[in-house]
Amino acid sequence: MKYPPELSLAPFAGPRYWPTWLLLGCMHAAAKLPRAWQLRIGRTLGRSLQRLKRREHRVARRNIELCFGDLSTAEQRRLLDRHFEAVGMSFVEMGIGWFTPIERLLKRVTVHGREHLDEALARGKGVLLFTAHFTTLEVGVAVLEALVPRASCMYRPQRNAMMDVMIRRGRHRFAKEQIPRDNVRALLRSLRDNSAVCYLPDQTYLGKQSELLPFFGEPAVTNTATSKLAAISGATVLPYFFRRLPNGDYRVDIGAPLADFPSESALQDTERLFALLESYIKVAPEQYLWLYKKFKGRPPPLPDVYAR
Repeated sequence: MKYPPELSLAPFAGPRYWPTWLLLGCMHAAAKLPRAWQLRIGRTLGRSLQRLKRREHRVARRNIELCFGDLSTAEQRRLLDRHFEAVGMSFVEMGIGWFTPIERLLKRVTVHGREHLDEALARGKGVLLFTAHFTTLEVGVAVLEALVPRASCMYRPQRNAMMDVMIRRGRHRFAKEQIPRDNVRALLRSLRDNSAVCYLPDQTYLGKQSELLPFFGEPAVTNTATSKLAAISGATVLPYFFRRLPNGDYRVDIGAPLADFPSESALQDTERLFALLESYIKVAPEQYLWLYKKFKGRPPPLPDVYAR
């Protein structure tokens, strides 16, 4: 695949980037292994990360306590263990999503609801794929290469410059346009060109387009822009979720458009979308990204649930 100049890895030859080069090489190698080895390596890596990443361990444990309070302490601990195994698998799955030829990848991914995507694109006003930060993200979005003629995605720049280029380079196979998360004009332009745009509004957003809404019953500062973007652009909003199956294959679920969406209430629209997200997370809760401080930035008198 030919990459544009801004995705060249040539500027990163210095020693400070050698660990990142090693990670990239491991991803390449992991993508070529049998799935049994991929699962074994990913889960082993995750268990190691659980012991080493104490801050992330504490955040994930707290999120699970808040969102799955109906589970016993032992059940929460088992979910936490499985989550770190899924996090370890996410590094393997980066390699699978970035480097596996699409013909081989499609043999491991079953897509349900493609007709919703085809019908939405036929309208000619673009599609907002409402999705979220699952550990299987890179596999889940990679198959768009075979599903749509034009796709875009939002992205957040990484602190490690080489890692930033690596991620954009890996996603270039399906998303020739990658839009910074704060560039709304570029997003709307992409929808006008009838692109399918991967949109992940599930992490905390402290800007104007946010409201305090429940997430698994716990108040969280939530991005409400999906509804407003749909109203401005006329794009169809489709739930687009994915998960790894027990045998190492993957499933992508493309939901039908929501009736009467967008409505006059962005708040109610967002509640509907996040109710769908919660339902999907419950299918394989270990595969949602619990390492992130989902409940940060809440106004007083709500407590800081991450305070030591």
